[in-house]
Amino acid sequence: MNNWLSSVKVLFGQQPPRIDPADYSTEVQIIHQKKRAEKITAEMLQAAEQAHMAKGQHHKWRNRRWLVLIVANVLFVLSWQLDIQMLEGALTASRFIGFHMADLNSALQVMLAFKQVLINLLIGTVTVFVLWWLLGGRTFCSWVCPYHLLAEGAEKIHLYLVAKKWIVNHEFHRGTRTVLYGVFVLLALLTGYTVFEIINPVGILSRAMIYGGGLALLWVLFLLLFEIFYSRRAWCRYICPVGLTYGLVGTLSPLRVKYHVQDCHHEGQCRKVCLVPHVLECVKKGRAHQTEVALGADCTRCGLCIDVCPTGSLRFEIKGLNKLL
Repeated sequence: MNNWLSSVKVLFGQQPPRIDPADYSTEVQIIHQKKRAEKITAEMLQAAEQAHMAKGQHHKWRNRRWLVLIVANVLFVLSWQLDIQMLEGALTASRFIGFHMADLNSALQVMLAFKQVLINLLIGTVTVFVLWWLLGGRTFCSWVCPYHLLAEGAEKIHLYLVAKKWIVNHEFHRGTRTVLYGVFVLLALLTGYTVFEIINPVGILSRAMIYGGGLALLWVLFLLLFEIFYSRRAWCRYICPVGLTYGLVGTLSPLRVKYHVQDCHHEGQCRKVCLVPHVLECVKKGRAHQTEVALGADCTRCGLCIDVCPTGSLRFEIKGLNKLL
């Protein structure tokens, strides 16, 4: 229960807690002692990286994720254009072979704005709730959201510009997202309009792909430019309430990314590629309090950390089944 509460607090913007070393398990204390005594050389790290690259799996999860994301969004387009009625609507609200699906955040906004519970939306939210509870974390963000894919491209440009020292990255407090979540809820309740949906790039892009673009795409372009030249992945990290909603839903999911401290070289590559590096505090040398640590609710399950880990210390696992995906 304490781990669950801690995970939710971090999701809301709190800094990851530092656990007293006295509370570490005996097994992990022994591992940490051995790691302090051994010296990992640059040659050892290079050899591990070369062996990892030789396996050809350094983009395995990224490629799978991109495929799923593209296929999911293309299905909306084809269903509309070909009138096959398999997947109707958009990402904010849709129907798949008769099953209603509704984005949880969008459904909440609509019901608050109209001051009533709409049965179709309620049915759709239950379907989506179960789906994203099973997959866990912010899986929707990295595996389905079209803006996430565009933002990954913008992020690469941003990191290149930072490396060249042409720009400086600006960070905000992660709790900003929680405050804005409350603001959008209140605006829907008080105004009777789904204010967030006006600026939600997920809905804007989804509808633009299916029904055609409009001026709203200029807002998406502005967000991408802001992330390129000012703040890395600002929308996903500091603003979007959709990620916060799905993070809460997937907190107790059976599917999670788990960290195994035994073989970790602590080279830090996983944290460099992570959209939410605070969920990887446990990979820092001496920080893991158990031999195995499940990443928190803010994890997007993107798999980038798994792809770059040369020792296989990060893995997708199913709780209770001890199966590696």
